[in-house]
Amino acid sequence: MEDNRAGWGTLALTAVPAAVWGSTYAVTQLWLPPGRPLFAATLRALPVGLLMLLWLRRLPRGDWWWRSLVLGSLNIGFFYALLFFAAYRLPSGLGATLVATAPMVTMAVAWIVIGDRPARISLAASVVGLFGVGLLVLQNGLDRPLDVLGLAAGLLAVVLSSCGFVLTKKWTPPVDVVTATAWQLVAGGAVLVPIALLVEGAPPALDLPAVGALAYLGLAGSGLAYVLWFRGLRILGPTAASIIGLVNPVVGVLLGVALLGESFGAVHLVAMVLIVGSVLAAQEPVRDWAASVRRPRPARARASTREQVRVRVET
Repeated sequence: MEDNRAGWGTLALTAVPAAVWGSTYAVTQLWLPPGRPLFAATLRALPVGLLMLLWLRRLPRGDWWWRSLVLGSLNIGFFYALLFFAAYRLPSGLGATLVATAPMVTMAVAWIVIGDRPARISLAASVVGLFGVGLLVLQNGLDRPLDVLGLAAGLLAVVLSSCGFVLTKKWTPPVDVVTATAWQLVAGGAVLVPIALLVEGAPPALDLPAVGALAYLGLAGSGLAYVLWFRGLRILGPTAASIIGLVNPVVGVLLGVALLGESFGAVHLVAMVLIVGSVLAAQEPVRDWAASVRRPRPARARASTREQVRVRVET
């Protein structure tokens, strides 16, 4: 069973990547060249990975050449390609909600691969969060014909990244989290280069908004986000971290409303309350705080308090 004990700071930092990733769908639809998911995925991963690698000047050794390739392909390369494919074909809110099925998938993979049996509270929280996700899917996805290919790409992205997260926990890198992230970004981007050239041809011309969007997705959505995410995976474990990932659809829906004019109603609000509540309920610091609030004070402490009050009154 995972050790989910961590401080509030770790929870907050691990939520940052999920929030940033929730913006991918709106940014893609607003500013990136249409119909180029492989190109977008490659530029989101490879340039920032190479910059980090040039700065760190540390290459993998031994088994970590092929392990970095496997992890980079699952966590970043194929995940990004499928994610952008879904982002081009689905509403922002619906695309983000598909990624929120990750906790259930991650728990199953972690149980099978590394024997991490999920705690009952984590399982319950993920079910509640998944129910909230289902509400968002119904609300956002049924007002127009569902794109089957977009849905399939989003779900496959979840499965591959869940496998990658669990393997990241199983194969603890022998280096700091920034170096391990650089290895994976370069490997994931390099895998996509020949595929992108073969399928999509030469890179398209980019205007200034597209350059800015790719810079944001690369620096914030890849470099910073994955450093924080892999740090959270090491401390929290894949199940607890994946439940924090439920922040993703909340941000995706809100940005879809604010930037793309997507609808928002009472069902969205209920779904978000369920999702955020499930994220909080699954985290150890939140449960410890709730228990401390409910826990009665010892009789000696209560007597001392009454004595202090009596003395103040008498004086």
